[in-house]
Amino acid sequence: MDRHKIRNIIFDLGGVIVNINPHLTAQAFADLSGSDPVDIMELHQSHSFFTEYEKGKITDEKFREHICEFIGKNVPDEVIDRAWGALLLDIPRQKVNLLAQAKEKYRTFLLSNTNHIHQLKFSKTMKDTTGIDIENYFEKVYYSYEMGKRKPDEDIFVEVLQENKLIPDETLLIDDSLPNIETAKSLGMQTLHVERNQMKIDLKMNGR
Repeated sequence: MDRHKIRNIIFDLGGVIVNINPHLTAQAFADLSGSDPVDIMELHQSHSFFTEYEKGKITDEKFREHICEFIGKNVPDEVIDRAWGALLLDIPRQKVNLLAQAKEKYRTFLLSNTNHIHQLKFSKTMKDTTGIDIENYFEKVYYSYEMGKRKPDEDIFVEVLQENKLIPDETLLIDDSLPNIETAKSLGMQTLHVERNQMKIDLKMNGR
C-alpha cells in the first residue's frame, strides 16, 4: 500500500465499522425453527433470495415471506426483523472517531452489501451512539440494495469510482472480505484487509 498516494477511502460497513456476529442471526433463526444453527448457516448459502434481497430485487415483505418458508413457520414481521438484525452489534466510539478524522483528511465513502431491514438498524445504532446520522460521516454512502448490485462484483466498484471521478490507485478500500479486496486490487485500487471487527488504521497519510 502506497500511503502517500491515497486521497480517497472507501469503507466497508459490517465487520469494519459495525461489529457483527452472523452466528447470532443463525441462532435466532434456529430458535424459531427448532433447527441447528449450523444447518441454518448451510441453508443460508443455498438460498438465492438472500442475495436477491441484498441487491434490492425483492421487497421487505417478500423477504419476510421467504424467511417464513425458510424456517417452516409463520411469525410476525417484528420477530423476523429482530432475528435478521441480531448479527448487527455495536459501533465502537473509537471507530466513529476514526471516521470523523478520516473525513477531515480524505474523501470518504461507504460501500456496503446490505438490505433495507439491516440499514434501518445500523442507522439507528449510529444515531443512538453519536446523535449524528451515519450519512454525515461520508461524502456519499452506497448500499447494495439501492444499487442493484453487490460486492465482490466488479461493476459496483466501477460505479463508485466513475461517479465520483476517483483515481483507482489513489483510492483505498478497507474491507474484511478477501473476495472484495481481490476485485478492488484487479481494478488498480489500494486495499487494506482487516480482520472482522478489528479495524485499526493509521491515518498518517497525505490526504487531500
